[in-house]
This record gives sequence, C-alpha cells and structure tokens, in this order.
Amino acid sequence: MTSRERFLAACACRPLDRPPVWIMRQAGRYLPEYRDLKARHSFAELVRQPELAAEVTLQPLRRFALDAAILFSDILVLPEALGQGYHFREEGGIAMEFRLETRAQLDRLPLENVRDQLRYVATALRLLRRRLGDQTALLGFGGSPWTLACYMLEGGGSEDFPRARELFRADRVFFNALLEKLSVALIDYFKLQIESGVDAIQVFDTWGGLIAGPDYEAASLQWIRRIVAALPAGFPVILYGKGTAGHLAAQAASGVRVLSVDSTVDLAAAHDSLAGDAALAAQQIRVALQGNLDPALLGATPLAVRDETWRLLETMRDRPGHIFNLGHGIRPDASLECVAAMVSTVVNWKN
Repeated sequence: MTSRERFLAACACRPLDRPPVWIMRQAGRYLPEYRDLKARHSFAELVRQPELAAEVTLQPLRRFALDAAILFSDILVLPEALGQGYHFREEGGIAMEFRLETRAQLDRLPLENVRDQLRYVATALRLLRRRLGDQTALLGFGGSPWTLACYMLEGGGSEDFPRARELFRADRVFFNALLEKLSVALIDYFKLQIESGVDAIQVFDTWGGLIAGPDYEAASLQWIRRIVAALPAGFPVILYGKGTAGHLAAQAASGVRVLSVDSTVDLAAAHDSLAGDAALAAQQIRVALQGNLDPALLGATPLAVRDETWRLLETMRDRPGHIFNLGHGIRPDASLECVAAMVSTVVNWKN
C-alpha cells in the first residue's frame, strides 16, 4: 500500500495496519534547510514562487517517512487575493494592509480575481503532484471563513479577535455579507486546488474556539457546511477546529470526512462518542479523526515523544479512521530527533 492509498483509506475509515502520519505546519523553521532558504528569500517569495513553494513543501518528506505533503502557503493568501494584503510585523505577528471596517470596503474586494491572483498556488500544486507521483498524498488547505474574517476585521493577529465577535452581534448583515464573500472565494480556491491535483483539503477553523457555544453554528459552521457542499461529492475535507470539542457531533454532520482535534481532546473518547451518536448513525455518518500529540512534546526528549506517541496509538487500537498528527502546528523549537522519534514510532506500530 502506498502512502497515498493509506491516507485515503484512513479518510474513508477503513481498517489499516497503522495510521498514516503527517504534521500540521510540517515545513518551517524547525528545519535547518528551511532556515537556509529563508535567509535568502522572504516568506512572500517562498509562498508565491512555485518552485520555492514546492521545494519547501518537499523538505520534511526527505527527512521523515511522512504519508502526506501539505502545500507550503498561508491562509491569508485568500484575503490577499481579494485585495486585503498582509505582512509580518518586525516585532512579530501578522498585520493586514488595512482593517476592514465598512461595507464600502467590503464591496471593493473583488471575487472575480481570486483564481488569477492565486494561479501561483495552482502551479506549485501541479509541480508537487508530478514530483510526488502516485506514492504520497498531497494536501491543500485554507482558513475557514470565520478565521479569515477575524484577521480581516481586526487588521492583523490578536489574542481573542474581539471585533469579529462584536460585529457578529452588532451588525449581522455586514457580518454575513463578509462571510458569504469569503465562502464563495474559498469554494473557488478549493476547486482550483482540487483541479491542480490535491487529494484532500484541510480547513483551518483555528479561531472557532473563540465563539460563544450557541453561536458556533451561525458564526462559523454553517459557512463551512456550505463550502463542503459545493465541492465534488465525497471529496475528503479535513476540518481542524481549535477549542471546538463541544461541537464535534455538529462538525461531523457538516459533510467533512475527517475531524482534526487539538491536544486537549481525549482522542479515543471522541471516537467512541461520535461512533455512538444516534443522530449520526441514523444518517450513516462516519468520520475519521486526526490528531493529536501535543506539539510542545517535540521540544522534550525522543523517549518522551516515543512513549506518548505509543500511548496515543494504543488508545486508538481497533478504532478505524485515525490519521496521526499533532494537536496544532509544529513549533519552531521542535527537535529533529523528537520529530524522527514520533514518525518512526507511528511507522513501526502495528494495529
């Protein structure tokens, strides 16, 4: 079985001898070869030049026996394609070119340019598909409408993005118009990625956990559901929602094939809860689970990583549909020895 076949089988909840493994944010600063490239090219150059994006994407696969490659890019290329660019502040963090404050500003963000503005992504994905062949899965991704709206409305990064939550309550018409535009743009962007050869799409609802519980459906999940429904039937979509454990059943019913959970979630308990959910069973809905090693452990020792990886694998024994991953993106201070220990433990474990 190839790595690509293993990954797609896990998405379909088929029994496997071991789960596939990949790492969220798996290319980046923990790799010396990435730091070498970054010393010679800006982040924007690495993202926008297809050859460079493909090279960065492939770097971790040359070191580790990973089953999937995920395109090196950023969720904010989508607002940028709409006309609201971004950059990294010298003191750290993300800044948008302007803060989205009025309906007039929103109306000036054109939908018709998305494909043209993001053609460099399509080129990079086609390069990767050729280089990976049929052996390794290729993943695309994007932010959820809610998560993108947080950055656009705040004008950059924030700890809690109060303006998005305020707008949801104070001006639902404006809020819905923004989320509608982002949903339409994301549908086009994800279709472009699918046409360019990806095997799955991961949607990052990174800031979904900031939404008050009763508001999650209206503020975020309904828009994700709309996006999934517009993609080819049955195409694997992975939904990552940080801090959204209380909404797992609703997320499972959204049409996605895989739920990616953060490190605070008991993976086996989540699997059993979803498997025993009467409403999901009545609709014959089964979803795979992705996760969920604590990324901080990759700064510890290889022995500690092996022990915790083994423990997670054992908790999911005989529970089909597990993709091994971190509970969030890999940290810049991750040890290469710890990453190698994690991957080798998964590869050598048998169900």
